[in-house]
This record gives sequence, structure tokens and C-alpha cells, in this order.
Amino acid sequence: DKMLATEDSQATQRKMLLMKISHALDKHAYAEEHVVYPALRQANDKLVAEELEAEHGEVKTFLYRLSNMAPDSAEWIPTVTEFRTALSAHIRMEEDEVFPRLRAGISETLDARITSEVNKAGFMMA
Repeated sequence: DKMLATEDSQATQRKMLLMKISHALDKHAYAEEHVVYPALRQANDKLVAEELEAEHGEVKTFLYRLSNMAPDSAEWIPTVTEFRTALSAHIRMEEDEVFPRLRAGISETLDARITSEVNKAGFMMA
């Protein structure tokens, strides 16, 4: 939202916001790709894990495009809008469908272990 609220003249602000969101998403993706998606595979949700990883690739492609685009480009806001839409769809799928299904199919002990491992992975990327 903050990126979308910027003007073409705010190139420095755009670069700083992009760096901030890139770091947060890298940290988040690392934890999911190294902990959650392997748990999905073990729970026989291999195709879902692969789909989510492919979507992470799309997110990384958006971040690459934006980082290599002039921040005052006329394409900046349309690209951020497209990026936000794709990211929101990914988040909704995980939070509304995939993660609740995973939690329902595992023990509380395993859920706690996965949560702990996600937190540790996040610290590694801090």
C-alpha cells in the first residue's frame, strides 16, 4: 500500500520500501520453503507445495523486475499493483485453505515443532 501511495518523484522512498518488502518476503519465503512446504510434502500435499513454490518464484520475479526498473518509471505503479494482486492471492490461498488443512491433519506436537522451526528459520534470515 505504501509503495502504491508514492509519486514518481519519490524514487528514494520507492527504493527504500522495495528493499524493506524484499527483505521481509525473502525471510518469509525461506521459512516456508525450508519448513512448511516439506511438511506439506510429508502430508501428501506435494502438488500444493509445488504450486506455492512456483508462486514464490513469481513473487521473486516481481521483486527482480521492480529492483531493475527505474523507480520513476511509468510502469512502476502498474507493476506494483500486479505484484500486490498476485501476492494477496498467494497469501489468501495459504491462510484460508492450505495451512488450515495442514494443521487439521497433524498433531499438536508436530504443529508446535513446525512453528518453532519456522521461527528459527526466520531468525536465520534476520
